[in-house]
Amino acid sequence: MELIVRAVDVGSGNTKFVTHATPTEIRCASFPSVAYASSGLTPAWEPGERRKTVSIPIGNLFYEVGPDVALAADTFRARQLHDGYTDSPEYMAFYRGALGMMKLSHIDLMVVGLPVSLLASRKASLEKAMAGEHDVGAGRVVTVAKALAVAQPQGALVQFATENQKMATIAKEESLIIDPGARTFDWLVARGTRLVQKQSHSLNRGMSDVLRALALEISRAAGVQFRNYDAIDLALRTGKPLTMFQKPYDLKQHLAIAENVAEQAVVGMLEWIEEPHRLQNIILVGGGAFLFRKAVKAAFPKHRIQEVKEPMFANVRGFQLAGQNYARSVMLAERGLPERS
Repeated sequence: MELIVRAVDVGSGNTKFVTHATPTEIRCASFPSVAYASSGLTPAWEPGERRKTVSIPIGNLFYEVGPDVALAADTFRARQLHDGYTDSPEYMAFYRGALGMMKLSHIDLMVVGLPVSLLASRKASLEKAMAGEHDVGAGRVVTVAKALAVAQPQGALVQFATENQKMATIAKEESLIIDPGARTFDWLVARGTRLVQKQSHSLNRGMSDVLRALALEISRAAGVQFRNYDAIDLALRTGKPLTMFQKPYDLKQHLAIAENVAEQAVVGMLEWIEEPHRLQNIILVGGGAFLFRKAVKAAFPKHRIQEVKEPMFANVRGFQLAGQNYARSVMLAERGLPERS
């Protein structure tokens, strides 16, 4: 019997999810963690105007989410940047939007993630909320039999070990996984694949802080209010200038402030790391990895900083791998079925 396992990583910046999984291949997709609320279903669109979004009913509202949500949103759309994020209707809309895009009606095991600092307090409630029947719009319902919540960087550790063929040896190694996300700067110290709780934590010092700081600097320099965070993020990732008033605007003059935010996050993390010389693997993942790389390397000058392919999807790929292992070793045994190789 083959159990259906899937994974979703609902971040404050992007929602990442697995669309296809076999023992040899995992395919992922994502959409911005932005939801446009309305009191009714989105209107029908002409074929040439149709956008890649879905309307998710939650309570008395419909939340439009998906890759093309920028075409639906108004000029102001607040992101959920607080510790109660997992309890918000927007979080559920992102989760159910991802469920709908998986094109499945039943999932045996769903693996989701939490920031390290919230794992102990929110694990049970999130697992309960993620399981059960979910209305994904358009008359479709997806049933999730069981949900498992793990610390987000744990997924990246599993992905790193698998990608580098270290699953057999990493059990004897101590690792630090650093995950700069949109809202939180997460890190996890692990012995093998087990979390060392007293050295693992999160700080609210992620990419959103970098983008806000840069927007403020741009506003001061240009003499206008500038809040196009997505444009700043794209310029940072591509190295191409912003466009303001039909002219290129080079961000290089403000990069020191971005680096300062990254340094603050790394310094905060170092207070928790007791014996850095013991670390055999330092792994940098997450959508903000490119911007935090310099600060991390400065903090660990004697270590090699390792990364994974497609760092934005590292967590969700690891969730999927961990879920597949759990399904084979635990869930099949619970059902009295033989473990699959």
